[in-house]
This record gives sequence, structure tokens and C-alpha cells, in this order.
Amino acid sequence: EEYYQDKNPFQKELPEDLQDITMFQKMIILRCLRPDCVVDAIQTFVENEPSLGKEFIEPPLFDLGKCFEDSSSTMPLVFILSVGVDPAKDVYALGKEKGFEAPERLIDISLGQGQGIKAERAISKAVEDGSWVLLQNCHLCVSWLPRLEKIVQDLNPDTTNKDFRLWLTSMPSSDFPVSVLQNGVKMTNEPPKGLRANLKSTFAGIDEDLFDSSEREDK
Repeated sequence: EEYYQDKNPFQKELPEDLQDITMFQKMIILRCLRPDCVVDAIQTFVENEPSLGKEFIEPPLFDLGKCFEDSSSTMPLVFILSVGVDPAKDVYALGKEKGFEAPERLIDISLGQGQGIKAERAISKAVEDGSWVLLQNCHLCVSWLPRLEKIVQDLNPDTTNKDFRLWLTSMPSSDFPVSVLQNGVKMTNEPPKGLRANLKSTFAGIDEDLFDSSEREDK
């Protein structure tokens, strides 16, 4: 009962006849008695395991530029949305860096009722002139998703401008076309957890030019 009631049972000392068990075996006991504490226990296990370490439980900083390098004109970039995260600003920032600024070379459409035809026209134009198209909230336009799947399947590298990129955002949805996910670059960016992760995320978004522009002597 004392083990069950403890706030952190994984760190609590076990009876004498169980002193020699491994940390993994301790997790098995924890799973039987306090399944609500298993996630924290796994993180502790991974962090203290010599062959693993803390880097295996800390997600790397999101780098949209590297994701972009893995894409092509016929390979859509798909954001799987998390609560509290808006990837549109990252796409706009990358577009500005690459010379694809809205509204001339970056077409942003928030999908919903009646927006499917507008999206098709934008994609058709961008395929020819090499613009970027950002279709947000695909999960809100379920009836048009089969058409989106067909459009992506029909993208031909021989007839598609090499600069064209199709960006898609969607909440997790069983209606989202599987083939688009399979053929695209899939991304998700969860909100940073904790002060350290927030600071790292903030500083990662500041370029060297901004630091150099500071007139403070202690920068």
C-alpha cells in the first residue's frame, strides 16, 4: 500500500527480496501497480541507460529548412497539427528567405466549404509558374480530399515547375488521403515543454543578423 500511494513509486525502495532486480523489471512491477506512472518511469530509464541518454527523450528543434530540402515539386509537405501550434508563420518565414513571399509567390488558402475549387485553381497556376501553395486545415474539407489525392498523384516532374511546392496542414484525421502521407514529407511540431525547451525554441528562431544589429555592449 505504501508503494501504491507514493507520489513517485519508481524511485521508491522495494522490499529486500526485490533489491537485485533490474530497472526494467522495476518498470514491469510499476506497470502492474501504477500504470499512470509508466511514462515518467520510461523517461527516467532512457535517461539513465548508458547506451541511450537524455538526447533520446528531448525532441530536436524543429528545422523547416531541412524538411524543405527533402521535398520536391511532386512531393507535398504535410504538417500534422498539434494544439497551440501554427506552422503558417514558419512557412511564411521560409518563403521570405527563399524568395517566395505572399501573395505573389505564396498562395495561402484556408480550406472549408467552397474553397476546393479555389485551391485547385491556385495549384494549377503554381504548377506552371513555380509558386508555393499553402492549404491550411485540410481536415475541414473532407469532401474535397479525394480530389486533392488525385491532384497529388497526377503531379509529373516533367511538366511541373521545379520550384513548385504544395504545403498542407491538417489535424490528425482518418479521412486524410494515405497516399499523400506516404508520398509527402511529414512534419509535426509540438509546443515546447518547460522553460529550457521554450528558451531553446525562442533562440533558434532568432538569426545572427538580429543579434549583430544590437548596439548593447554586453550582447
